Amino acid sequence: MTKPISYKRHRFPPEIIAHAVWVYFRFPLSLRIVEEMLLERGIVVSYETIRRWGKKFGPAYVRRLRRKPPRPTDVWHLDEVVITIAGKKRWLWRAVDQDGYVLDEVVQHRRDTKAAKRLLTRLMKKQGLVPKRIVTDKLASYGAARRQVMPRVEHRSHKGLRGW
Repeated sequence: MTKPISYKRHRFPPEIIAHAVWVYFRFPLSLRIVEEMLLERGIVVSYETIRRWGKKFGPAYVRRLRRKPPRPTDVWHLDEVVITIAGKKRWLWRAVDQDGYVLDEVVQHRRDTKAAKRLLTRLMKKQGLVPKRIVTDKLASYGAARRQVMPRVEHRSHKGLRGW
């Protein structure tokens, strides 16, 4: 078990520190831009302070994120979108859990049961477990692949599921 992160002797609340560090590492932004973003919200903090926060708290946040074990109650949201690579049409298949973490992405030539089956088998290998439920759009390939790969998993689909 990891020990809790201590914010003692810090002038700013943990929420502001965590947000500043997250923004800096999540997006390709400079420390000065993060400083400006916080200033727009009325938070006056120097870019050097944000750098020190990133150095101090960044590794601890990463350890906590990496230790998040997959849960057997997970819900996977699956979707596919057409993309063009070098002038050729391809399908980008994505799987996201209920917390918004991308589980896997696969680029394939097809949009059929074989492609959906490949995504599901890769997900099960990568995650090491079967989800409680999968949520998809109305593409029939998901249902056929699910019946072959994970027949006991609940499957919900609706036409309104487009994008994330």
